[in-house]
Amino acid sequence: MNTNYKIALLIDCDNVSHQGIEGVLQELAKYGAVNVRHAHGNWNGTQLKGWIEKLHGNAIRPIQQFAYTSGKNATDASMIIDAMDLLYSGNVTAFALMTSDSDFTPLVMRILEAGLPVFGFGEKKTPSPFVDACSQFIYTENLQVEEEEAETEPAVTAHKTDQEASHRYSRNELRGDSRLVKTLRTAADQVSDDDGWANLGRVGQYISNNSSFSPVNYGYKKLSDLIRASELFEMKRGEKNATYIRQPGGRNGES
Repeated sequence: MNTNYKIALLIDCDNVSHQGIEGVLQELAKYGAVNVRHAHGNWNGTQLKGWIEKLHGNAIRPIQQFAYTSGKNATDASMIIDAMDLLYSGNVTAFALMTSDSDFTPLVMRILEAGLPVFGFGEKKTPSPFVDACSQFIYTENLQVEEEEAETEPAVTAHKTDQEASHRYSRNELRGDSRLVKTLRTAADQVSDDDGWANLGRVGQYISNNSSFSPVNYGYKKLSDLIRASELFEMKRGEKNATYIRQPGGRNGES
């Protein structure tokens, strides 16, 4: 995936916790510069106090949106308008949406139609239509682990008990995830050569083009680390230190 994107990060502060913002920015730094950082919400109330404490330290610009009518979410409309203005400006080449609201799914589809990738970040409660629509989606709980490890040991233990899915998946857990296994095997098969070996970079590119998969959701920073832990494939180094993978026994099950 491109690492020189000019990224616009739009945050729906009404529907996502402030606790994962540092992890989101660190993740996006892998793909380019986050030139636009807009946080949408009603800043007059007290419900966004946690977000207020994160704004200045992370160079995030608050976008005020009053709640004109009780029970209606004006923040959604404000964020969609902001996204479309940025899209038509031509000044950004990728979007990142931090929200747990599936109402933004049509917005994701519209941005994708314009040829720009959309990185999604939301809590584990995020509905699957939004998750699946994004070019890549990461659960924000998985981006809080490093920050929490700096706390006292009892606090870390209690948190990991409450959020079991934020831990690093074991070999058996990875192999037991049928959707993950199918995604990896399909990608490897589609880009492999006649001997069954597939360049790992091409495998990753194929996956990113066809799903919202991210190794971070399984507790791994890199796809190579996840594949190595799963032991689903043979691995070897090729020319220019490139990594190749192959299903055991080769494509046809022969040595």
